[in-house]
Amino acid sequence: MNAVAGDPLASIAPRVAEHLNRALHRLFAREERLYLLGEDLVDPYGGAFKITKGLSTGYPDRVLSTPLSEGGIVGAGGGLALCGNKVIVEIMFGDFIALAFDQLLNFASKSVSMYGHEVPVPLVVRCPVGGSRGYGPTHSQSPQKHFIGIPNLVLYELSPFHDAEAVLDTALTRGVPGIFFEDKVLYTRRMYRDGRVDDQFRYEMLGSATGWAHAFPEEEGGAVPDAVVLAPGGMTHRALDAARRLRAEHGRSVHLLTPAQLYPLDLAPVLPLLASAGRIVVVEESTAGGTWGAEVARLLHERIWSSLRGPVLLLNSADSIIPTAAHLESQVLLGADRITAAIAAAAGWGGATGAGAPAGEAAGNAEREPGVPLVVPKLNNNDTTYLVTDWLVDEGEWVEPGTDVVSLETSKAVQDIEATGAGHIHRVVTVGQETEVGAVLAVLLPQPLPLGGQVPAVPASAAPASAAPASTASASAAPVPEPRTEPPAPAPVPPVPGSRAPARVQALDRIQLGTAAVVTRSHREIPTGFTVVRADVGATLDALAELGEETGTTFGLAEAVIKAVAAQFEEFPLFFGSLSDDRTVGLADAPHVGVTVDTDGSLYVPVIRHAHEQSLEDVADTLMEFRMKALTKDFLAQELDGGNIAVSLNPDPGVVLVHPIVLWPQLCMVSVGAVDEEYRPGADGTPRTVRYVHLGLAYDHRVVNGRDAVRFLSGIRAVLERRGEARRWLGDAALTTEGPA
Repeated sequence: MNAVAGDPLASIAPRVAEHLNRALHRLFAREERLYLLGEDLVDPYGGAFKITKGLSTGYPDRVLSTPLSEGGIVGAGGGLALCGNKVIVEIMFGDFIALAFDQLLNFASKSVSMYGHEVPVPLVVRCPVGGSRGYGPTHSQSPQKHFIGIPNLVLYELSPFHDAEAVLDTALTRGVPGIFFEDKVLYTRRMYRDGRVDDQFRYEMLGSATGWAHAFPEEEGGAVPDAVVLAPGGMTHRALDAARRLRAEHGRSVHLLTPAQLYPLDLAPVLPLLASAGRIVVVEESTAGGTWGAEVARLLHERIWSSLRGPVLLLNSADSIIPTAAHLESQVLLGADRITAAIAAAAGWGGATGAGAPAGEAAGNAEREPGVPLVVPKLNNNDTTYLVTDWLVDEGEWVEPGTDVVSLETSKAVQDIEATGAGHIHRVVTVGQETEVGAVLAVLLPQPLPLGGQVPAVPASAAPASAAPASTASASAAPVPEPRTEPPAPAPVPPVPGSRAPARVQALDRIQLGTAAVVTRSHREIPTGFTVVRADVGATLDALAELGEETGTTFGLAEAVIKAVAAQFEEFPLFFGSLSDDRTVGLADAPHVGVTVDTDGSLYVPVIRHAHEQSLEDVADTLMEFRMKALTKDFLAQELDGGNIAVSLNPDPGVVLVHPIVLWPQLCMVSVGAVDEEYRPGADGTPRTVRYVHLGLAYDHRVVNGRDAVRFLSGIRAVLERRGEARRWLGDAALTTEGPA
């Protein structure tokens, strides 16, 4: 789906990593005595997570790569700070801050006050922390709890609510050392802004720049919450997911509080809210024992003991090392499923109590007949959000059970959602909105909703079983049937005379059914041509290997092919277009290249946007991110949408040629076989090894003819056979340093 003028998806908040990078650029532009130290920070590498990209180019004398010694890095940073400079130190992976513990405990923090008068030590140590990335036991931990309680050491945490520049500026201005924890799962997520989380939740900021973000169901305002969850930044999305589920399954109001400063903790701005809450819950990814949550509970017991309706519920990850395998890692780390179940169990929300209306609204709706919610079902295993593409019935229209009412776009296909009951439809979400599993799409009302009227309460018992995935279903007074996660087995087919009945059958899962729907449409609607050329890629492979040694990034042929395809955009704009009608082709603004990622029986085609502007390193990082998301089946709809050409990667040894499917509404897909070798005589007759691949192009013959297909492939081949292209690509993208989004 391509963005058009007025498209509500056209204005998208920056990713957290981009926001943090811009914050650092603005700080360096303003602070003439600000230094940054760490491993592999300088361009073109720009740090393991690209947070420092562009800084060494702009400030080469103040952004310095160091040897691999965390103790030495923090010690040097502390010394620079004592000499009157402001210093930021990056620990590549937060696990290794343990190697700098002595410098923080016995030097930086003590230097503030052990000389008989206060000495400023404006030092901030940045630490990427947390799991859910498949990095294993020594690169996935959350060590925040080990630094709580150290005098003169302030702890901060990155969040999608807080302005990173303001937080870092505050930390550097205080004159005491601080640690800025950055949960790695946030880097690829987007910032929240304009007071809105999504279609269900809004937020407000309480206190100072390092204070609290308060997220709450949109229509509640000052209502008293059934529970308040305190969650550091990295736990935000899991806590919000749990809040949505508890609302959909039990009709409960759950608010979220996220601080930018973990310790010392200023509870004053949020004490009134916490004192009114039914239950208080603290969620952390660290293991239990000596945690931030324990410190929160201690302070709350001191200050609002008489208002607490029960013990503060502390939820942590399992007492275990963190595995690398995604399915094992998810069992160890604290996730939304466990948060949902633990809160429901502790609060005694196991059954349907009829408390479906948001707090504060129940009395006003008590005399009105309830509506039946239509919620987002879990349609497949690889999507957590779906895009609303069309409403199939009008507002207020009467629908019967089984009527198709709304279309949702998954990563595989567009699926129509049926009404789960009868009633007059009242839409809750709009076309172009992204919705998560369990979110309310519409409410079915006994009477049409009058203009300006309020939607009546929706009892928890009215919610259909499909509102929650089977993995998060909670206990209830009456048994609820488990939602199906696989399609029903096909009905028996009478055998054809003379044929043999199959010994057994296997139903296709929903992911494969989605793939089937896409390719069926492509076969039905696109008259495909196919052309192949052979390319000598030895020089490019050698150049990529050399660049990998220089930068520390692993480059493969895939990155080079994507850049070579994007390089054809100006000369062959039709190849990146889509048919508007039988006589018109809509042209794209830029090459947005989809790439096949096939893992564990699931096929995805995520999109590298503006591929012509991305550096080779950016493309490599994005591909690695795509492969990780494919393993965890954690793609968002927008990551799989908007491509205008695709590349089918088939690197398995022995794969000579692949004839791909053109993905509607695209017009072309490039295929790449495995690298093969052959011997050819050189100029002196001596045999030499030649490494080559077959490049194929499947194309819509209504728009592209064979001659142009050959020219297009020849352009890609020419780029791949030029050794110097790889080095030029390494620095293609210009860093954006405009103001805050």
